[in-house]
Parts: sequence; C-alpha cells; structure tokens
Amino acid sequence: MPDGAIMGGWRILIVSDAWFPQVNGVVRTLATVASELRAMGHTVDVIGPDRFRTLPCPTYPDIRLALRPSRRLADMIAAFRPDALHIATEGPLGLAARRWARRSGARFTTAFHTRFAEYLRARTGMPLRPSYAWLRRFHRAAAATMVATDSLRAELAGRGFGGLVAWSRGVDTSLFRPQPGTDFGLKHPVFLYVGRVAVEKNIEAFLRLDLPGSKLVVGDGPQLPRLARRYPGVHFAGRLEGAALASAYAGADVFVFPSRTDTFGLVLLEALACGTPVAAFPVTGPRDVLGAAPVGVLSSDLRAAALGALEIDRAACRSFAEGFSWRASAETFLARLVLVG
Repeated sequence: MPDGAIMGGWRILIVSDAWFPQVNGVVRTLATVASELRAMGHTVDVIGPDRFRTLPCPTYPDIRLALRPSRRLADMIAAFRPDALHIATEGPLGLAARRWARRSGARFTTAFHTRFAEYLRARTGMPLRPSYAWLRRFHRAAAATMVATDSLRAELAGRGFGGLVAWSRGVDTSLFRPQPGTDFGLKHPVFLYVGRVAVEKNIEAFLRLDLPGSKLVVGDGPQLPRLARRYPGVHFAGRLEGAALASAYAGADVFVFPSRTDTFGLVLLEALACGTPVAAFPVTGPRDVLGAAPVGVLSSDLRAAALGALEIDRAACRSFAEGFSWRASAETFLARLVLVG
C-alpha cells in the first residue's frame, strides 16, 4: 500500500478520456468502481470528454477527444478539491491532468488500461518502441500505475515501467446470469463475439473459422460495415447493452475472444457469469482471467479452442465468475490511491 493511502471518506477525482457515451471496458470499469466507492461513503467525480468541446479521434470518429482542455480542467480540479487524483488514460484529458499535477506538486495515480502502442501499430504501422517510450514517460510521474493482470505487470516491468500495482476487475452477477437467453433464431451451436468491431480486436481470426452452427457478433465500431459485407453469413447484431446484452451472452454456446491485445477483457467475465464458456488465444487477459480453471479453452488454434469449449460445464463457468466482485475491485482501487499532497 503506498504511503498516505486513502482509507475512507475522501474526495476522489478520476480523469478519463474514456467516458460516456463511449461503451467499452474502461468506461464500465470506471463507472462501476465509482458507484461502489460512493456506496462506501466516498465522494467521487469522473471528468470525461462530455464536459468539453471535442473532436473525433483519428481512425475512430465515434470516440470524441477533448479539445484544449487544460484551463477548464484546472478550474474543475480546483473546484472539486480532491483528496486523491486518478488519471485513467493517456489522452488529452489525461495529459492535461498530469500537467496540472506536475505544476501543482500534487501526487496522483494512473492506470494502464489499453495497449495504445499496439493499437497505433495496427492502425498506422507506427513501431512499438517510440510509443512505449512515450507511455513510460507519461506514467513515470505517477505514485503508482495500476494494471489489471500479473502477466501485463511483468510485461510492462520488462519494458521499463516502474511503480506497477495490481488492480483486478469484477462482474455484475445479478445482471449477467444464466437464463434461457436470446439466440437470434440462429442455428446452434452459436459462437459469440462481444466488443468493439475494430482492427485491434482481431475479429477476423474468429470470422474466418470453419465452425458448425452460427457466428454472432455484438458490438459496433469502424470495421463493422466492411466485415458485414465480407462475411454475409455472420449475424451482426450491433451494439447491445444491459439486459439485452446479458441475454445474448446467455443464448450463446461459446464466447470466442480473438483479441491478442486486451489488457484484461471484462467480456470474459460477463460471458462466464452467464454460464457461457470461453475460447481464446493463450495471451494476456484470457490467460490471467481463466488461469487453469475448467471454464474455457486457450489455444493458438482458435478453432480447436471453440470446439473444445462446447464440452465445458456451464455451471462451472457461473461458479467461477461469482468469485469476481466489483466491491473487491473498488476496495483494491481505493487502497492504491494516494493523497494529493
């Protein structure tokens, strides 16, 4: 636990470039943890791009980035008077919050949610080395940098990052639960993908597979029009949320997670909480979340993993997911925070 860690009744400010109306794992994590912290008696505010003038993110126009936020953000921070400051992302708001903290002599924490270096390489061809050098500089000023898994922590340490501390995730087991579910009238077995429809998610590794039954994709993103044209036999359901999303998980026979770049993968826990087994590559995220538990198949042969997952006991998947609590995640987050000054 860092020196001066937060213990109770504090004013906690989170600054994030990922926030509503975006739908992704970072937003779900921050929103849920903030709710848990409020229930524990803390005052929490999340400052996102929705409070600023924005411009579309290059290559991903659905994501809006705050435009020149420094002065207004500084006023917001001063008005809130935080006891603890957490900078969740490395975008314009994260950079502005970091500059404010450095000028003010304030201590803060950060988190490594997203493999921006790999995403930039996938979208633009930019080499990893300069991107990781920039990310190291960004996080070096933090009192601690939170990471979701042990393997990511080891990897980042090997790349020269310091101050790395663990912060796992949770799942809402009351929303995501076994039920008859929605199969969209598709032929079983139904193999499901949920997430952003974007190049970094490696979705085509799933869509190209020769599998029995049907493939179902839930989500939206810049690749959706192209993939829908290229794979007319796949059912693209678009973005689903809440009960509709939970029902889609529960109606599937296997959840296929083709990403090789996710730092955790909340969707893994959501699928398992609905009793749906997982097929994935043996990489950071699936390897850490599933471990050796008999709730999924991890293999470099994704087709073999998907077919093998059909044999898994759905009750075991549900039981495994029940071990991941958002309250525990919030308590860990709280313990990692540090006093501003």
